[in-house]
Amino acid sequence: MAKSVESILIGIDVSKAELVIARNDTKQVETIKNTAAAIKRWLTSVPAGSRIALEATGVYHRLLTQLAHEAGHPLFLLDGYKLSHYRDGVGTRAKTDQADARLILRYLTRERDELKPWIPPHDAFYRIQSLMRRRAALVQTRVALNQSLRDIPQLKQVAKQLDQNIRRVEQLIVQRLKQALAEVGWYGDAQRCDAIEGIGELTSMALANTFHRGRFRSSDAFIAYLGMDVKVRDSGTQKGRRKLTKKGDPELRRLLYNAAMAARKTTAWKGLYNTYLAQGLKPTQALVKLARKLARIAFALMQHQTAYQPKTSG
Repeated sequence: MAKSVESILIGIDVSKAELVIARNDTKQVETIKNTAAAIKRWLTSVPAGSRIALEATGVYHRLLTQLAHEAGHPLFLLDGYKLSHYRDGVGTRAKTDQADARLILRYLTRERDELKPWIPPHDAFYRIQSLMRRRAALVQTRVALNQSLRDIPQLKQVAKQLDQNIRRVEQLIVQRLKQALAEVGWYGDAQRCDAIEGIGELTSMALANTFHRGRFRSSDAFIAYLGMDVKVRDSGTQKGRRKLTKKGDPELRRLLYNAAMAARKTTAWKGLYNTYLAQGLKPTQALVKLARKLARIAFALMQHQTAYQPKTSG
């Protein structure tokens, strides 16, 4: 009878050019190119069902996760913030690619029972997210240019034309966002969210895209993915300052905060916002709490595929 090959644990440090790989079946650390050909070749040497952990790094990890998932390996994407604190906690002094690969392997070895396997998103998720971020970058550029040029009278007309051109590109991106959502059947969910007082077109599309990123067990899980859950640090009678975890997409958090700013002026939400203030919350805290409320309602509408019933009072 042929001897079965045991699965192994693997930690990978990812960069644009290369992957540094540490395995629990060898003390050697391997480096390969971050290309499809090199990754596919390396995967042939990995026993079936081996667990692979890596740090999420913008876009550079996507090729590896796609190919490793297709090969049937459970994947675990680690949060860079947690990993940094883990490094400090275990007393690792070195910060090199090899040291990081070993650190990721160590984290996987000790925490694997608490980690949740990564689930690949629909291809449309990344396309829509990229469009949202590009539009946000355009808005920032337009605002910066307007502020920079407004004190130069000779450039007033040119600055105005530039502003109009950028706004046209922004609108084209919004149209493409609608098309992309409609193509995968998600635009209906965006419309559900758009019906909520305060939530506008862009925020609703971002919420719909995020909702279809994965399977969320509850609104709490959805809020945590947005990075709008609260981090608590209490010890004995000492109550630490509450802060948002701020994981996930910062652009969506910005849009939700702006949605809360609009919502607080509406009949539907003005009373609740004032209640938060009466409870002792500062305006920013009250807005964050209101934004969280809006996100929970949006999640419920998409989860149950129901239409929003407008609020008639605060």
